Amino acid sequence: MSGNEMLFVVFPYAAFTLLIVVSIARWRLHQFTVSSMSSQLLESRRLFWGSIPFHWGLTLILIGHLAALIVPRSFELWNSVPLQLLLLEITGMALGLWALFGAIVLISRRVQVPRVRSVTTTMDWVVLGVILAQIVTGLLIAIGYRWGSFWGTSVFVPYVRSLLTFSPQPELVAALPVVLKLHVLSFFVFAAIFPFTRLVHIITLPLNYLTRPWQKVVRNAPEPYVYQPSADEFLTRR
Repeated sequence: MSGNEMLFVVFPYAAFTLLIVVSIARWRLHQFTVSSMSSQLLESRRLFWGSIPFHWGLTLILIGHLAALIVPRSFELWNSVPLQLLLLEITGMALGLWALFGAIVLISRRVQVPRVRSVTTTMDWVVLGVILAQIVTGLLIAIGYRWGSFWGTSVFVPYVRSLLTFSPQPELVAALPVVLKLHVLSFFVFAAIFPFTRLVHIITLPLNYLTRPWQKVVRNAPEPYVYQPSADEFLTRR
């Protein structure tokens, strides 16, 4: 087995097996560990300025990647117009820089705020490092290998689809430059460590709240007694 087969066939399947199996096991057996463990009460100002660009930037970039995977033909048609291709590239670059800004703010917050640093685990640093690697390599690709949204549909999309159909074709990415390989591998690393982190709370959306019966809150405690002085007592005190 070659190194490319190990990195781009065996490792992806192992990563997603861990993602699925461990996430389910953790939810079924250790539900109380499935929590975001928010540090907002410890410090909120930097969290606001870091969390919004970080989460929204990454979310919109992820949506763009998924759209290219699901409807690559539509992407190709859109990118066939030079102005539209330029607009998509600028948008992707802006979102990447926005997410990078958020990541830097969140990292500095965990380093510089003692109360937040005291509750930061080793796995928190690992997750931030892997996500930062994803963002940085993505920006380097956008700068050094222009028009990625155009050629990506003919390189990455066939490779990902070959994995999904259990007919892997590692040769599609084997000859790519190192930075592109690192971008792909860092995603698989993120998938592998995901179920061992606090990020696993993402899969526990409270969808049962949409279908459960309405609940009523009934107060049985008596109303608190408030002493009301009489008019004579009021005048006497004055």
